[in-house]
Amino acid sequence: MNGPASAFYGFYGDDFTGATDTLAHLARAGLRTMLYLRAPDDAQLALAGELDAIGIAGAARAMPPARMARELSEVGARMASLGVRLMHYKVCSTFDSAPHIGNIGVALNTLRGYFPHPLAAIVGGQPGLQRYCVFGHLFAAGSTEHSGSPAIHRLDRHPTMSRHPVSPMRESDLRQHLRQQGLENIGLVDWRWRGGGAPALASALAEALAQQPRAVLFDVLDDAQLPALGRLLIDEAAHQPLCAIGPSSIAQAYALALAGAVPPMPSSAAPVAPARSPVLVLAGSLSPMTAAQIEAAHSFTRIALDPARLTGASAPDYLDRQAASVVSALREGRHALAFTHRASEAGGPPPGTVAQACAVLLRRIVTAVGVARIGVAGGDTSSFAMQALDAWGLSYLAGLPGNVALCRLHAGEPRLDGVEVALKGGQMGEIGLFEQLVHGVPGASFGASGHAS
Repeated sequence: MNGPASAFYGFYGDDFTGATDTLAHLARAGLRTMLYLRAPDDAQLALAGELDAIGIAGAARAMPPARMARELSEVGARMASLGVRLMHYKVCSTFDSAPHIGNIGVALNTLRGYFPHPLAAIVGGQPGLQRYCVFGHLFAAGSTEHSGSPAIHRLDRHPTMSRHPVSPMRESDLRQHLRQQGLENIGLVDWRWRGGGAPALASALAEALAQQPRAVLFDVLDDAQLPALGRLLIDEAAHQPLCAIGPSSIAQAYALALAGAVPPMPSSAAPVAPARSPVLVLAGSLSPMTAAQIEAAHSFTRIALDPARLTGASAPDYLDRQAASVVSALREGRHALAFTHRASEAGGPPPGTVAQACAVLLRRIVTAVGVARIGVAGGDTSSFAMQALDAWGLSYLAGLPGNVALCRLHAGEPRLDGVEVALKGGQMGEIGLFEQLVHGVPGASFGASGHAS
């Protein structure tokens, strides 16, 4: 396979939880993949050894447009210098974004300066996570019905995403959603080609491109569509460097198209061993799923964090006291769960500000006491938390149910190098996730759970 100087596939995750999901899909398909916490230098590339895919975990989903453009210009230049042909801008499977924050139009316009193929591909849907794109409209699983199966909602009527605190989804048509972010004239290749395989896909794409769109949105209704889509992206990128935007279904499509060259994707991941020392969990997410996971975390000493006090005038003293409480629990051999409570959510500080404060808290804790396994809940919280640590990369270890990847941290600091880290978005993981970090999982499955970034 290709070395890092000529890697074909590169990806940038617009938050850290999503980036680890893409890392997991590629690694489980047998592709040697390293996820860097910033654009890698030559020394970090050398430490990783020969790679098939290179990723960068970012926080663009929480950035305003000007800052996004600066970061992604650096990323695009570095990835192009490494010979990347297919550049995947990994977004949440629900396309969390808005004109003022996480603007996907800004991302595409910036990256196309380095990956100039006339086809800018937007892939909607990730069926393995029960995300479906049909005639350009995005649908996603929500809460479980009495039948035991998750209800599927159009995204603008989704019980969580339509009420997202930062970027509520007001429009289910991804073309309209992205038009509000500056992407005019998006063509559509709808799902009806799937019965005809690759020739039908090529024909549908040619028809869409005849209208000279700025980008083309591809429906994805089931996993059977992914191999042909992956082959199309590979062939087009071989002709000219190409930018593709979408969830981890792009990585799945790529891996499936290479199925003749790499081992098939397994149905289950390696077992997760029980923790050998106290586990630290930091939960900055306010989602209903995270709230249920906190409630089910019976093995932990819980330390509540007041968002207003985390970010107010007395924040340094408050952070010191809360960090001391967590450190005391860990030193006494107790698992510790620090979480932001919902009492201050209404009218409280901006979520991004709270996430940054949580990152400062995490750094203070791990500086004071060694921790071998860490869980972080919340997309923005995970992004800022990993940036606060003196580390340079993540590699995949194993999977936890509900599409949560357990990763190994790579760092120059001995205290951090080798620490196991699980990053989860608000809706990811099973209710018992934090207990799984303590007690392990005999054989962790990556089946369709309905929860993902």
